[in-house]
Amino acid sequence: MKKNLPTLSVLALALASSLSALAAEPKRVIVCTVTTGFRHSSIPLAEKTIEKLGLESKAYTVVDWVRQPSAGPQMPRKPGDLKPDADDATKAKHADAMKKFDEAMAKYTAEIEKRAKEGVLSPADQMKAAMDKLSPANLVANKIDGVIFANTTGELPLPDPEGFIKWIEAGNSFCAMHSGSDTFHKFPGYLDMLQGQFAGHGAQVPADLVAGDTAHPANGGIGEKWDLTQEEMYNIKHHDRAKVHALWYLRHHPNNKAQEGYAAVSWCRMAEKGRVFYTSLGHREDLWDETDAVKDRKNSPEISKQFQAHILGGIKWSLGLVTGSAEPNPDAK
Repeated sequence: MKKNLPTLSVLALALASSLSALAAEPKRVIVCTVTTGFRHSSIPLAEKTIEKLGLESKAYTVVDWVRQPSAGPQMPRKPGDLKPDADDATKAKHADAMKKFDEAMAKYTAEIEKRAKEGVLSPADQMKAAMDKLSPANLVANKIDGVIFANTTGELPLPDPEGFIKWIEAGNSFCAMHSGSDTFHKFPGYLDMLQGQFAGHGAQVPADLVAGDTAHPANGGIGEKWDLTQEEMYNIKHHDRAKVHALWYLRHHPNNKAQEGYAAVSWCRMAEKGRVFYTSLGHREDLWDETDAVKDRKNSPEISKQFQAHILGGIKWSLGLVTGSAEPNPDAK
């Protein structure tokens, strides 16, 4: 038996090494930046930064993207109906507008038919095809650990909305930045999972943020206070403080300091076994990118790096790579 001990030791070491390497493999995430509503100019920088943070930290790899389909021909807008009491000049103007509309519509129809014969999907069908990557079956088959919604907006054509929520609740990760809360207004399951819904915003303003948990990874090592030079601060509804762990917030209305009270900015929570992280920050390009590539900079490169530390900490927490509380802290003031 003693002669076999070295062999067993080598095997044990090899197994331990393999397990360690397996544990160190980056998590696999899909990033979605599709919009059916307002589209932020910061999205390209958001994509670049999220991918960069994963590569630099070795915490995760963006294995796929759900991106906006290429723009197809735009359907012409039909002129409004004539009023019964329209005068001759108005009738002539309307007739001319209708003639131009008919000509434009003929060109549009011909182009659509041509693209169909060539097998080119319409923008709507392209979007549906892209969103198929977020079907539960695809997420499981491709061993996806987390999904990130970076500045998405509108009602997105998820192939199985309820199944997507169940996939998160089964123990996977979901992160959303900025207008991720301006998404799926008509899907209660999403709003309940996220615990936040965009309810409007005012002009961009300086923001004096207060930390709800300085020890949480999404604090980014920033500390108890975080001052942004300028950002578009959201009003949030569909938000139950008894169901979230506040990470950053304001002590007043985003656009009216005289109106005191809690205003949610960033939080995390458990959705059954799944981990959810959200930040309403991320409108401005100079938050996402600290380089000279950003013009008309208001926020300093230091603030940009703080924002990056904030979202990286939130992503890593949601992927289960770092510890941090998700216990509701409704008394945070």
